[in-house]
Amino acid sequence: MTARRYSHLLADESELSRNGSRILVKPINVERELSDPKHLSPRDAGLFVPRSYLLLLGWAVLMVGLACSENQPPPENTDPAGRGTTAPYRVYVTNETSGDLTVIASGTHEIEATIPLGKRPRGITVAPDGTRLYVALSGSPPAPPGVDASLLPPPDRSADGIGVVDLATNQVTAMIYAGSDPEQLAVGTDGTRLYVANEDASEVSVVDITSGDILARLPVGGEPEGVAISPDGRFVYVTSEDDGNVSVIDTGTNRVFAQFMVGARPRAAGFSPDGSRAYVTAENGNNVSVVDTTTHRVVDTITLSGENVRPMGVVVSPDGTRIYVTTGRGGTVVALDAASGMPIDSVAVGERPWGVALSPNGRYLYTANGPSNDVSVVDTDTLTVITKIAAGERPWGVAIVEP
Repeated sequence: MTARRYSHLLADESELSRNGSRILVKPINVERELSDPKHLSPRDAGLFVPRSYLLLLGWAVLMVGLACSENQPPPENTDPAGRGTTAPYRVYVTNETSGDLTVIASGTHEIEATIPLGKRPRGITVAPDGTRLYVALSGSPPAPPGVDASLLPPPDRSADGIGVVDLATNQVTAMIYAGSDPEQLAVGTDGTRLYVANEDASEVSVVDITSGDILARLPVGGEPEGVAISPDGRFVYVTSEDDGNVSVIDTGTNRVFAQFMVGARPRAAGFSPDGSRAYVTAENGNNVSVVDTTTHRVVDTITLSGENVRPMGVVVSPDGTRIYVTTGRGGTVVALDAASGMPIDSVAVGERPWGVALSPNGRYLYTANGPSNDVSVVDTDTLTVITKIAAGERPWGVAIVEP
């Protein structure tokens, strides 16, 4: 140690404090002491420190080290919001017009594969064990609202069915007949049954997956659309666009045991993670109905505002605190606070977003934007679009699978 550095440290009497404890550093004559080192005792040099102060100093160093470690950026596979590691997953998007399935890798958000499916793939759901996808295929021609059905070409009923996609091979390995014109569907939590909305028949088909038998055909109102199963697997909610209501199916008996009214032209339903609430979007009602699932009654109605806002798809965050709604012609996703029902913010995503899904930890949201033929990826922390991915023609439904 040089004389200049000693002078800097010891020339002035000073006190170092930590939590009220003090260490006294005595002044010395640096030139005298260094010219005759024998005079430089540890106590005179101010280098004698009681053991308790050494322990205090060690504690201080430890705290500084911990503080520095807290300021380090998280590993790349860790979610900054503290929701755990972002395990790899894949995003599957049905393309209604091109008749195929776009496979997107998480992380890179690059297209890994395109899988041929059949005519008009729309609704999509994942088997509980994550090994297969079930996709609703329809030979009915597209018929937007206001179109004269008599002017449409005849349906191809041979194309109706549920395509089973083996995720190990990325191939359609089977076709399950599930009534005419299937549009959306859900799979039972035990993986043995499908609940399929038959749009033109105004009913839901309950199908045994193993045998392919239709176990029940249940009237649920005109143009059934959204199909959602409760987290415990006890109930299936089915929306009727024509009748403006929701039918509740008991999966134990395969019977409709309740119905309730919601907004005009309901399109989709989604459950909170604990199953206590369901949320039903109404395209023409510009609202979201909040349903108490113990009574199957609407307990609140959230009205959305904005130019051309038409609530379509809905998904709830894994922690149950946010509800995300695609707005169709509004071109946005609206984030709602689940506790208050108040809008948090919205983000423009693309042309007429419909299908929507969240990554397993809720960090990223994916929307299928039909007319623009792409998929938007939204960072839910900032509600910003981080990228858009070109898909097939008229992307419709979205599902996410963890390997």
